[in-house]
Amino acid sequence: MRIGLMIGSDKERSRADRLSGLLDDGKAAESDGFASFWIPQVPGYLDAMTAVALLGRVTDRIEIGTAVVPVQTRHPLIMAQQALTTQVACTGRFTLGIGPSHHWIVADQLGLSYDRPARLVRDYLDVLEAAFAGPGQVVVANDSYRVNSPVDVTDTVDMPVLLAALGPTMLRTAGQRTGGTILWMADERAIGDYVVPRISEAAESAGRSGIRVVAGVPVALCAEHDVDDARAYASEVLGHADFSPNYVRLLEHGDAEDVGDTMAAGDEATILARLRRYRDAGVTDLAARVVPLGADATQRQASRRRTQEFVASLVSELGS
Repeated sequence: MRIGLMIGSDKERSRADRLSGLLDDGKAAESDGFASFWIPQVPGYLDAMTAVALLGRVTDRIEIGTAVVPVQTRHPLIMAQQALTTQVACTGRFTLGIGPSHHWIVADQLGLSYDRPARLVRDYLDVLEAAFAGPGQVVVANDSYRVNSPVDVTDTVDMPVLLAALGPTMLRTAGQRTGGTILWMADERAIGDYVVPRISEAAESAGRSGIRVVAGVPVALCAEHDVDDARAYASEVLGHADFSPNYVRLLEHGDAEDVGDTMAAGDEATILARLRRYRDAGVTDLAARVVPLGADATQRQASRRRTQEFVASLVSELGS
């Protein structure tokens, strides 16, 4: 299991410091030995793909990915154009994570249609696949798009695509047509009993191998008597189960009721044991979301650093 970091919106930084701070976070992740660095597209916050492109210019080794960009907000040809440009900036280390998002973002916040998202994703991938095949004219006609336009960003490059997939239809699409899936709010049982068998079967049927299962998992190194508070805090600041039927359906396949229940929290031995269970369930890539704890910014910063340093120390052990 490869060990990476997932970040989110950092409201403790001033707006003026958020971009430079994110770049510092990416450089620190690379210095700490993490394999990957994942950035979500948070509504109203820094644009994920712009941030990835900038990170590509200040790092040398680490994989940088989006987790994830909603497909409804960008035409697939424009997404391809931006992704290829970002791949150039990252010297081949960029992974494009996309997904259909949720109704409370797409419909309620943006006023866009959330009708038949799985079909939209399939049609979207038609355009991406054609655009990523190499420079030239992209001609695609399906139920959602009519495209006849050139792409001339770079020579043929490998463009890994991962798909946020919570339901069986999306998992089938992820296995058959992409490099794998990016998960959030999935515990070990949901991954091992539900996600991995379905995506693996779909990939095998399409003759694909090397399918990735990237799991976003909150992590907090803390005293055992603080674990319950850490889980409650994670559910408060990171949880969206009450907003999204997609997450509710995924949770039903596991033992967790909210994101806090998926968390690796406690002392070093407790965290290691839980992360091993994620690995044994079939997670190929851990995207650790560090949850800092403390009464003030200074304490939370120290908590973040302790947790990140400990997770970094597990890179070789969990990778075995």
